[in-house]
Amino acid sequence: MVRIIQVTAQTIEARCHGTAERPYRQHILLRAGGEHWRIEGRCSCPVGGNCKHIAAVLITLEQLQQRNDPLAVPIELPQAESEQLIEDLAPQPLLRLGSHRRLHFDGRRQRMLEQTQHRAALAFLYAGHQVGERNQPQLSVRNRDGQRLRINRQPEQEALFRAQLLALGLQPALRRSEALPEQAGEPFELKDQASWLSFVREALPRLRAQGWQIEMSADFHFDLKPVQRWYASVSEAPGHDWFDLEMGILVEGRRISLLPILLRTLRSAPWLLDPQSLAQRGDGELLLVELPLGEGRVGLPYGRLRPLLAVLAELYFGAAGENDERLRLNRADAARLQQLETLELDWQGGDSLREFGARLSRAAETPLAAPAGLRAQLRTYQAQGLAWMQTLRELGMGGVLADDMGLGKTLQSLAHLLLEKQSGRLQRPALIVMPTSLIGNWQEEAARFTPQLRVLALHGPKRSEHFATLERFDLILTTYALLPRDLPRLREQSFSVLILDEAQTIKNPRSKAALAARELHAEQRLCLTGTPLENHLGELWALFQFLTPGWLGDEAAFNRLYRQPIERDGDNHRLAHLNARVRPFMLRRRKEEVARELPPKSEIIQWVELSEAQRDRYETLRLAMDGKLREEIRRQGLAGSRMLILEALLRLRQVCCDLRLLGDAQPAGAAQSAKLTALMRMLDELFAEGRRVLLFSQFASMLELIAEELRKRRIPFAQLTGATRDRQAQIHEFQDGDLPIFLISLKAGGAGLNLTAADTVIHFDPWWNPAVEAQASDRAYRIGQDKPVFVYRLIARGSIEEKIQQLQQHKAELARGVLEGNAGGWSLEQEDLDQLLSPLS
Repeated sequence: MVRIIQVTAQTIEARCHGTAERPYRQHILLRAGGEHWRIEGRCSCPVGGNCKHIAAVLITLEQLQQRNDPLAVPIELPQAESEQLIEDLAPQPLLRLGSHRRLHFDGRRQRMLEQTQHRAALAFLYAGHQVGERNQPQLSVRNRDGQRLRINRQPEQEALFRAQLLALGLQPALRRSEALPEQAGEPFELKDQASWLSFVREALPRLRAQGWQIEMSADFHFDLKPVQRWYASVSEAPGHDWFDLEMGILVEGRRISLLPILLRTLRSAPWLLDPQSLAQRGDGELLLVELPLGEGRVGLPYGRLRPLLAVLAELYFGAAGENDERLRLNRADAARLQQLETLELDWQGGDSLREFGARLSRAAETPLAAPAGLRAQLRTYQAQGLAWMQTLRELGMGGVLADDMGLGKTLQSLAHLLLEKQSGRLQRPALIVMPTSLIGNWQEEAARFTPQLRVLALHGPKRSEHFATLERFDLILTTYALLPRDLPRLREQSFSVLILDEAQTIKNPRSKAALAARELHAEQRLCLTGTPLENHLGELWALFQFLTPGWLGDEAAFNRLYRQPIERDGDNHRLAHLNARVRPFMLRRRKEEVARELPPKSEIIQWVELSEAQRDRYETLRLAMDGKLREEIRRQGLAGSRMLILEALLRLRQVCCDLRLLGDAQPAGAAQSAKLTALMRMLDELFAEGRRVLLFSQFASMLELIAEELRKRRIPFAQLTGATRDRQAQIHEFQDGDLPIFLISLKAGGAGLNLTAADTVIHFDPWWNPAVEAQASDRAYRIGQDKPVFVYRLIARGSIEEKIQQLQQHKAELARGVLEGNAGGWSLEQEDLDQLLSPLS
């Protein structure tokens, strides 16, 4: 039984009594829906709505009205509201853009990782109302006057807008993202950040001009604020050797320091410190960074960032805090400001410091005329070297003249000292420290090129007589061996210039010579060396600790920040920063760059097959030492077994040269040394061709055996070892005479000699370091040489000598890394030792 309670224009209230213990209540809502009614009924029965009780109420109401029953409640159902059909309304495209950043912890790498997604959503507006579902062909809306409109969508026009996005590179997104809500429209995406940047910067303005409506969410990654200008502020501290540098941008009229922003960015993207990675980015490409306090984002062009990041690396590697807005740099770092001069910056302060940096960075660009009275014609690169030393002296700085062997470092230094004297600045004497073997060479060069300089060789048992009269001389020569002994007297004297020749001699910073050199007082310090780096980066630190103490940090910090990452890990970031640190204070030119008139140099490996006696002795010794070494390494580790390792390698190398070097009873004749036999055959051919030969060995005893063979054959020779008393006589006899061969120990004559009379160099046995071998070869291959030079290396095939050749390449890579900017490293690891001690092949 149905009971109608109340009927209004659009609602019906009723009760329906059925089999239940209590009646159900019904509420029916009537809505016009075009030509039909839309009924929404709710009932208190378990079904809840649009149930059989709702149907019973509607049927009962219809029957009462048809009978005109006077007991029925009068009702007039509302008429359906009319709608206006619109079939040709053009859609307006709506493009929404959003981003979502998600952080998650990478347990394997033990660090937080960031992942950001970006989306575009396409929808369409009809009379201001949005539609996004493609399967909805019509839209029913009201206009401003409340009139009901039914609008037919225009799928052809919508398809054109969709195709326009596809033409701009957007593709339908296949995965859901939280970057935009699902009802935002059809999702699209781009492949990478560069594509998004290009789309926002180039395509969006065109779309807006065509009438597209664009909406960006607050977290959209590429909604960038414009940078009004860039600025740099320099604050100098009077009386201090440091300055503060702030670099920043002006955004919406507010100054924002870039230092904390970029430091945060570097910690998540350390590749920004890699010059090779940066070089792959175009100048106009943007790095997106977030402004502090959630103020949005800006795009920084890589063309501006490159020099900026090079300067910021100093603070980054120093692990400074992120809150600092200024970078504190040493005054010597002013050369780095020159890197920023190419940028359009508003500079504030620091004019004198910037001028200091400009002069420092351009010190070697303009050649300086040779001083009057110099008895030599300076080549262009030598005049540039003179200008470099003079500029460093004016700025109160020191440096390393690291030209290749034979390019005239001695002449450039003498020209520098002569110019100092003529300018009245040589009020106190200059001191040059060198290996003992070079005293005579410096005396001769000074007398030849700068006879105006009063020179004293502070050498020999009677040198103490001169300590009281040092001020009478312009140039004082001493040796590394004597420096520690004479330090108490030399420390009392101030010098105008202090020069270390063959400065790699102080590569051990704790050696007596290195410690003594750092205690001397001088207005300017210079290092001369063709090999500033022979074995490891610690040697470079030792040079700069003498030149400018603390410039590369203390030794422990240098090892942590540079040596270990570069040598062990091949870290290009640290290598680039180290190069930037030392570049203004190291001048290096290579022969092929500045001395193109030099004749060609050919390097040849002459393979030698060991004799049967040598092979037997080699294998017997190798097996014995291999077992002994493995036990020692097991007990003390690789580092603790160093002396035993060196002994084993030394003895194997001696076997390759001559069995007599071992000191025990050996067979006679050619069985003792296949290499000596091969050498004599080579010399017969070379002498027949009129060649003049420098022969190097690191074993003085081997040179004696070679000398014995030469005497048997009545071949005259000169000889230079540590036991040679009159070195200069031997040098002159070969250089000025007709002697066909000069026997030289690598240690006694591998550096500082000018032996251009020779046109052939033979290395009887290889040395660990290719730089040392190159030094020795360059005794003949230097300015003044007018004949092609041939360099031979005698290598016992399959032996430790051949394996040394392979390991040498690693050291060469390390040196090139620091001097030329290519990463590399070398250290003796267990696998290297296994290779060296492997059987003869």
